[in-house]
Amino acid sequence: MPDQPPVIEIRDLHKSYGQLEVLKGVSITAHRGEVISLIGSSGSGKSTLLRCANLLEDSQQGEILFKGEPVSWKGSGLARRPADAKQVLRIRTNLSMVFQQFNLWAHMTILQNVMEAPVTVLGRDRADVEERARHYLDKVGIGDKCAAYPAQLSGGQQQRAAIARGLCMEPEALLFDEPTSALDPELEQEVVRVIKDLATEGRTMLIVTHDMKMAHDVSDHVVFLHQGLIEEEGAPGPLFDAPKSERLRGFLSSTKAA
Repeated sequence: MPDQPPVIEIRDLHKSYGQLEVLKGVSITAHRGEVISLIGSSGSGKSTLLRCANLLEDSQQGEILFKGEPVSWKGSGLARRPADAKQVLRIRTNLSMVFQQFNLWAHMTILQNVMEAPVTVLGRDRADVEERARHYLDKVGIGDKCAAYPAQLSGGQQQRAAIARGLCMEPEALLFDEPTSALDPELEQEVVRVIKDLATEGRTMLIVTHDMKMAHDVSDHVVFLHQGLIEEEGAPGPLFDAPKSERLRGFLSSTKAA
């Protein structure tokens, strides 16, 4: 929507680990309701970009804006850090991250896991949060697992619980970092179905994925990263069916062979 600022805007982002430059000037814009998939080989900078967007990693150069509000920085280069801790917390609570390895608390039930952040971080009413948590667990298809502990669930069920946990924060956007890569193929499809349902609802999502079919099916825009730069981007149909870049053609051929 042109009258609204993008939910997430990244301009000319650079990120280094010591002498290793992982992102070399990347710009991405995610508008409300838009699904953007980030694809590329291991080491191309996809997950690093996602973690920088959520301020889990500090970038050395470039701008990050959330709903038009730029992140405030202090210092420069490798010493650059966010300047406002309250701003960081506000942005993070509005950008729910779903990790590859679920990151559920082993000593809490699934319901407690989903409720924890809205109650302790946002200070919301426990009864209201419980009602919402049960709703989102039903939504992802594991409403019957509220009293179970993570170890009692399959990997696919645990990842769906992690998605419900992210939804329970009622974020502006969901960030997925390889949400299916730790799962067996049959469990992977459980999670893909949930992500597809979220996409049809008009959720704003950034998805780092190795699953080209999911990226094709759910995305409004696909970004192919190569060695820390955007090699090619565009709508999923033309990008997958008629890639312009030789590197993208090679990447897509290698994923089909795998």
